[in-house]
Amino acid sequence: MSWESKIDINNVSTIICGSHVFLGVGAIEKIDFIAEQLKARGVDSIIAMTGKGAYKSTGAWDYVTKALDKHGIRYVLYDKVQPNPETQQVDEAVAIARDAGAKAVIAIGGGSPIDAGKSAAILLEYPDKTCQDLYEAKFAAEKAVPIIAINLTHGTGTEANRFAVVTIPEKEYKPAIAYDCIYPLYSIDDPALMTGLPANQTRYVSIDAVNHVVEAATTVLNNPFAITLGKEVMRLVAKYLPAALKDPNCLEARYFLTYAAMIAGTSFDNGLLHFTHALEHPLSGIKTDLTHGLGLAILLPAVVEEIYPASGVILADLFSEIVPGLTGCPSEAKKAADGVYEWLKSVGVPEKLGDEGFTKADVPKLVDLAFETPGLEGLINCAPVAHGRDAVERIYTNSF
Repeated sequence: MSWESKIDINNVSTIICGSHVFLGVGAIEKIDFIAEQLKARGVDSIIAMTGKGAYKSTGAWDYVTKALDKHGIRYVLYDKVQPNPETQQVDEAVAIARDAGAKAVIAIGGGSPIDAGKSAAILLEYPDKTCQDLYEAKFAAEKAVPIIAINLTHGTGTEANRFAVVTIPEKEYKPAIAYDCIYPLYSIDDPALMTGLPANQTRYVSIDAVNHVVEAATTVLNNPFAITLGKEVMRLVAKYLPAALKDPNCLEARYFLTYAAMIAGTSFDNGLLHFTHALEHPLSGIKTDLTHGLGLAILLPAVVEEIYPASGVILADLFSEIVPGLTGCPSEAKKAADGVYEWLKSVGVPEKLGDEGFTKADVPKLVDLAFETPGLEGLINCAPVAHGRDAVERIYTNSF
């Protein structure tokens, strides 16, 4: 019997990392407490940032508006955040927020609305700056208005960390930022809000969490905490992703995938990232309709093959649930990569780069973007092996 059977998933526990995260079935009801806390801080007006529909279809919006009305907090709604959000959307939301006198941001959705909300929270403290200024690192953010994250997917971990990503479309840049001021003040991880995730989105967000820990556990800055969390993430995703795909309404599966994603976000908050995320951002920077998790899945086997000679012992342990029998020997690199690909296929993600419209003629441009996009070279430099242009080119090429 595993320890999960002893967990009451209806017990809404508090997990403290950089943020206070309310985790459990029914956690959305904590929005009343959160609204009370905001009002006590003098917040009498907020902007809610979200995508087009899930904030309503999940029922989250009903809870939010009821709590805000109860505590006398005015609100404006910006519901135009798209997957892979762009700078002009953030600027548009910030203009609306300023007009409304918003003093906090409530972000409702997956990684895209939460990252856009984090960005808006910074810009509300810097009225002379734009989102492009922020993502081109033209200033260092030291403050932001309070951020509340209501997470509707189990993947990004952004509800528990200090990272955000927004695309600069005219440059095909998809940079990342990391500032302590954008840890959410409170976050809600309620598995009951996630049962409506489509099968592919369930796959892709869970694979995002897997990539977070594969990278965090193997950077040059890794640490026991990141690795320990990573092992648990791999175990939980291997066990509960098939269960969620079989029965989307299984709250136990959604609970443990949500927990896995949250601690994966904490893992890379501690260990950082390297190749897979740095090389995926150019993919969805060029093709903005490419789902982030799918791009990561496509790159993961080639990244594993590249880093295994330096990180085989860690990866063999990490992959014990999905590629049993690895010993960590550098000569196993191809075996490990092939095993990871077979696991991806087993959960319904067999795609390669060519399936998403890329050709090998695109590789030089992708390599350029990986090194030119603000922030990405810093991630590449965290890789545990030689990380020059040759290595990056090899990973892209081996992903076809």
